[in-house]
Amino acid sequence: MRLAGPLRVVVIILTAGLTWILVSLLLGTQSGFSRLQQLLGSPENLPTAEPRPRRYKCGLPQPCPEQHLAFRLVSGAANVIGPKICLEDKMLMSSVKNNVGRGLNIALVNGVNGELIDARFFDMWAGDVNELLKFIRTLHEGTLVFVASYDDPATKMNEETRRIFSELGSSVAKELGFRDSWVFVGAKGVQDKSPFEQHTKNSKSTNKYEGWPEALEMEGCIPQRKADGQ
Repeated sequence: MRLAGPLRVVVIILTAGLTWILVSLLLGTQSGFSRLQQLLGSPENLPTAEPRPRRYKCGLPQPCPEQHLAFRLVSGAANVIGPKICLEDKMLMSSVKNNVGRGLNIALVNGVNGELIDARFFDMWAGDVNELLKFIRTLHEGTLVFVASYDDPATKMNEETRRIFSELGSSVAKELGFRDSWVFVGAKGVQDKSPFEQHTKNSKSTNKYEGWPEALEMEGCIPQRKADGQ
């Protein structure tokens, strides 16, 4: 009975020693204990993932100023991936919406309130250019015109078509050629050339795809037109 106390002390010491050895073997070194303390500590000490950059309307990296419309245009890639036209976070035309096609994909938008007026595509390889002319001849003043090419935007273009697009603010409509890539935002009644236009020529030496140049992507903010009398 007299040995019970000393034996209990020895057992406690041996148990503590074995526990220390076991933990040291499992965690390796003192740094293991530090890591364990870190993991068991407060959440604010844990490593955190880098926050994703915030995206705004239509995926723009910055918000547009007040009284401006956010947009993103993507031309078609070769004759495989269709174009996209996004305005104020609304997809106006895309393959998912099943309203795009070979040629010119055009969305007409009210320049005052940003509402979609109409959206259609016109086959510029085997279609009738007169259908396109009917669509763009009688635009109202201030109507915004969003254009994204797909496959071939120009084979059926005639002099009148090129002139109308030039009057809408295009700088390249008169030289647009077979299988060029083109994205453009213009408006009825503009006084100057549009700052929203990109164009890549179809060239064997620079084409990204076999027979087609790379797809174009353009984004920006368009000032809204003031209503009459304001």
